[in-house]
Amino acid sequence: MRDAAPQTIYLKDYTPFGFDVTSVALTFDLHPTATRVTSRIAFAPKPGAAPEMFLHGENLTLISAHIDGVAVTPDVTPEGLTCPVPDTPFIWETEVEIDPQGNTALEGLYMSGGMYCTQCEAEGFRKITYYPDRPDVMSTFNVTVNGPHPVLLSNGNPVTATDGHAEWHDPWPKPAYLFALVAGDLVAHPGEFTTQSGRKVALNLYVRPGDEGKCAFGMQALKDSMTWDEQVYGREYDLDIFNIVAVDDFNMGAMENKGLNIFNSSAVLASPETSTDSNFERIEAIIAHEYFHNWTGNRITCRDWFQLCLKEGLTVYRDSQFTSDMRSTPVKRISDVIDLRGRQFPEDQGPLSHPVRPESFQEINNFYTATVYDKGAEVIGMLRRLVGKQAYDAALTLYFDRHDGQACTIEDWLQVFEDATGRDLSQFKRWYSQAGTPTVTVTDSWTSGVYTLTFTQDLPPSATTPTPQPQVIPIVTGLLSPSGDELLPSQVLELTDRTQSFTFEGLPERPIPSVLRGFSAPVVLKHDLAEDHTAFLLAHDTDPFNRWEAGRDLARASLRSMIREGAAPDAKYLDGLRAVLADETLDPAYRALMLGLPSQSDLARALHDDGVTPDPDAIWTASETMRDAQADHFADLLPGLYTAHQVQGSYAPDADQAGQRSLANATLSLLARREGPDRAQAQYNSADNMTQQLAALAVLLRQNAGDAALHAFENQWAHDRLVMDKWFGLQVMQATPETVVKIAENLTQHDDFNWKNPNRFRAVMGALATHHAGFHHASGAGYRLLADWLIKLDPVNPQTTARMCAVFQTWTRYDTDRQTRVAAQLDRILALPDLSRDTTEMLTRIRGS
Repeated sequence: MRDAAPQTIYLKDYTPFGFDVTSVALTFDLHPTATRVTSRIAFAPKPGAAPEMFLHGENLTLISAHIDGVAVTPDVTPEGLTCPVPDTPFIWETEVEIDPQGNTALEGLYMSGGMYCTQCEAEGFRKITYYPDRPDVMSTFNVTVNGPHPVLLSNGNPVTATDGHAEWHDPWPKPAYLFALVAGDLVAHPGEFTTQSGRKVALNLYVRPGDEGKCAFGMQALKDSMTWDEQVYGREYDLDIFNIVAVDDFNMGAMENKGLNIFNSSAVLASPETSTDSNFERIEAIIAHEYFHNWTGNRITCRDWFQLCLKEGLTVYRDSQFTSDMRSTPVKRISDVIDLRGRQFPEDQGPLSHPVRPESFQEINNFYTATVYDKGAEVIGMLRRLVGKQAYDAALTLYFDRHDGQACTIEDWLQVFEDATGRDLSQFKRWYSQAGTPTVTVTDSWTSGVYTLTFTQDLPPSATTPTPQPQVIPIVTGLLSPSGDELLPSQVLELTDRTQSFTFEGLPERPIPSVLRGFSAPVVLKHDLAEDHTAFLLAHDTDPFNRWEAGRDLARASLRSMIREGAAPDAKYLDGLRAVLADETLDPAYRALMLGLPSQSDLARALHDDGVTPDPDAIWTASETMRDAQADHFADLLPGLYTAHQVQGSYAPDADQAGQRSLANATLSLLARREGPDRAQAQYNSADNMTQQLAALAVLLRQNAGDAALHAFENQWAHDRLVMDKWFGLQVMQATPETVVKIAENLTQHDDFNWKNPNRFRAVMGALATHHAGFHHASGAGYRLLADWLIKLDPVNPQTTARMCAVFQTWTRYDTDRQTRVAAQLDRILALPDLSRDTTEMLTRIRGS
């Protein structure tokens, strides 16, 4: 039978838990199918507490329960238990039995390749023992772990450790979602860090035997993160030890458990031979993100799950700052915006739209979204932009001082800024409560030496925001002269009304505006610039983001004309891009980004916004035609660029080398369109790092010349699970629209396709879902194949299934036949009698659109 009808939980109904938890002691006697968990919890009733106490608990077998040593018989349901309790402080003790090996959902305590590990955010702890599993209940933890394993880990500092026995104490109060336990045959890659106050912290990165050679970069990234957080935010680490564990079976990227971070192995293990430059950058960022949570998430957590953006938005913003400082600020900003537009904008504009702080939910796992994380980070960035760096730093210091050890809300966060700056942020707060992406339209005029910019903001009504109100939108703007000089450096214009004008006097000539520099707000900008003006910005804008944006606008306009009117690729775009490509004063990574085209999904959205039904086949064809035009237009430049940006010497995953490889591989892809596969085959044969090997293999596959290399790659890397994820995914990504579904289907029959492993499942099905023309093939075969596998996965891992369902959220953009085919698959899944609550909520929202 299907789960009970999902219960909708509302922010407005929040009430504090009626009891304080003053201490928690847990004992684990590990067994693959019958682990015993004994808990001893000190409760203290708050004034007015109810005479009964409810504790969450799921998939637990209750062995015994006691209050102050006296046996009790609670009322047990599938969601937890209720028991009469004293009106004075008391000790609650239970013993339960759980089945880690049977826990395929990867929430709570489960097994991964013989190793015990946990994932408790958001509501996994209730699958370990009975407890008030909510983020506003914070307590210190003492944990004892018994089991025949050489490594037994938990949160906090070690107390004792003998063969088969370990005790841990975490002195910092934390909610249950930050609990962690790991036990298994692991090898430690050790390190040490000295804090700014002189304390020495032991560092360990635990991996499976055989992975020791993939730890050095992760350890250095951890040390860099610790140093950066001290220097930029004044935050020092607060325990004697910091442990990271790499786990193969993990639903997400990583988890910030206090003192014991658990990582998806793909997010921490790296070596030049097995990892690409993008893997290294991702690992560096995720390690930073999880470490930064020590203060923005752990020491200060969220009062309830509606406040998830408080810890995640702030921490994403902090890890973006870190990556910008470690690498290239313009490249990082452009990459973030590409991701935002690719993931969050569709969410904001479709049936899954919700505010940064939702007002309600049924399954909290479904709200770990791009809106909460990425738009939440953009809101933090806007706030810093509005108040300035100095005021932001002062407000953050006040936030840490005032709220250390507390579970907080967005109101607490904004109050700190109001107190630190004297600024009223009540209108700014609408960014947290209003769903959707604002559109900002800009017009200009030049009269008697006075230049005027007029902005109009619009936010369409939605189910969650039926009557949207104007928001505070910081629009960073500069003015350029017709010769390319800056007449007015960047300044922040605050748009607070629906329509608002800003005037500029004393200018010698009519300027050319550069608007929304650095993408200063997460909005859609409509600025009807003449093509010559956009080309001028591509050539002359002093803001790196807006220069890239001008190129992207020209590419998008040309592709739309090609799709709608059969036009040829725009010569002005190609000429402007050629000048950028040839400019050796520009960062190679920046030039490689310039060569990129708008995604095919982005083009579908643009056409839909124009009132045109997008044709995935026509979009594919236009994109390929534009790539061919780039190859022809830059033909004389490409060989020299490819040669000039071959890195000499030993491999390093730093920004300089990564940028050179990025540009060289982008030119390799274009060269092959004119020359064929020989140059790519030579690079594949000589590659001494995964970046070069994988880039060459991708080109060979696109050239239909990759069979031998694909077979050789499999033979070389069959022993390495993370590299094989790349092998699986690349074949799908490089397929044609006609072949991609068959290739994906064949890969699911491969002996190494372990569909229960989230990384392997996403490698194939995630790649299929993002292959725009292939997934949306007119036959509907892509929809059917994905639906088949979601039906198979849902009983095993509802969380991964539900998140994959989001690929259907844009289905109403397309023609009637495609909509009919998608609807049939959605209805087929929704008709299942035992569909999980996670997937039911997601598909019900999507189907309802």
